[in-house]
Amino acid sequence: MDQNSPTIDSIRKAVETRDAKSLKALYAANAVMTIIDSDNPPSKPRTIKGAKEIGSFLDDVYSRDMKHTLDHGIVDGKHLAFVEGCSYPDGTHVIASTMAELGPNGIVKQMTVQAWDS
Repeated sequence: MDQNSPTIDSIRKAVETRDAKSLKALYAANAVMTIIDSDNPPSKPRTIKGAKEIGSFLDDVYSRDMKHTLDHGIVDGKHLAFVEGCSYPDGTHVIASTMAELGPNGIVKQMTVQAWDS
């Protein structure tokens, strides 16, 4: 990515302020997001294709009444990785570990594995 490359600090700020607009700007038009969790196991993951669909997903997630934290992260120019913690008002917690490949126009491929309190 160019001078607009994400930093962990910029991603942390967007995540923790629930700024879906800033997060959506990180994705290339042809990006693919894969999500693995208890509802979407490795053999049948959820796949979200394209910046528009990913944007709708992010709008949904960050519009929910919950607190988000970015606990660990790294960007090396070609890859982005971070661990996000979420907590709902009812006390339910979610941890999501994300790894992404960066291209010249943003994130092109992302995999997130998440675990929820049961």
